[in-house]
Amino acid sequence: MPLLMPVVLACLLFAVGIFGVLARRNAILVLMSVELMLNAVNLNLVAFDVYLRDQLLAGQTFTLFVITIAAAEVGLGLAIVLLVYRNRETAQLDDLHQLREDDPGPPDVRDDTRETAAR
Repeated sequence: MPLLMPVVLACLLFAVGIFGVLARRNAILVLMSVELMLNAVNLNLVAFDVYLRDQLLAGQTFTLFVITIAAAEVGLGLAIVLLVYRNRETAQLDDLHQLREDDPGPPDVRDDTRETAAR
């Protein structure tokens, strides 16, 4: 099998992944698009490993590392998305433009000291 076919397929997968990251508004779909891009990288690593007939199987070894990193990224990313959904009741990225909640927090300590000094 020539090297061109897996490389073109990987380029198409990576392009679809980039489009998904840039065009999607849902955090879950953005995570899925990042996974698609990582799978395109894995396909390239394995294709070049087979094409070059590497004795150390470096491409396949790097592929295992990328799969491990992708699994950790999915676990952390999904946990963050679930926490944001639980707190904000939305997973839309456009609605998450601020990091803090609307809670004003505890009263300022300096205001209390001014009132007691005036008495």
